[in-house]
Amino acid sequence: QVQLVESGGGLVQAGGGLRLSCAASGRTFWYRMGWFRQAPGKEREFVSAISWISSITYYADSVKGRFTISRDNAKNTVYLQMNSLKPEDTAVYYCAAGVRPLRGVVYSDQREYEFWGQGTQVTVSS
Repeated sequence: QVQLVESGGGLVQAGGGLRLSCAASGRTFWYRMGWFRQAPGKEREFVSAISWISSITYYADSVKGRFTISRDNAKNTVYLQMNSLKPEDTAVYYCAAGVRPLRGVVYSDQREYEFWGQGTQVTVSS
């Protein structure tokens, strides 16, 4: 089992920044960790991911240049630094971990992640 503990969500004005954290525990290795978000009335969508093997990062087009994903191996923690936030970034943000090799699809596919955090609300005001 992998337990994911998120923190850092909150209320921020448009143009501001926020950093989300996700600390993983319960096992010693996972292949990838990522962030997804879900706005009211919309499907959950991919935001960003990082490979725990290569450190290669992946971003949705909507957040490229504004968000940065990073990791701290010693703390088993992944971060999402969000800058230049827009009202359309308002959503519940979920941390996720994939513990198996990719099955032929891409990092943005939520089916590649087996464990999920509880979600943290990010609200961006106009």
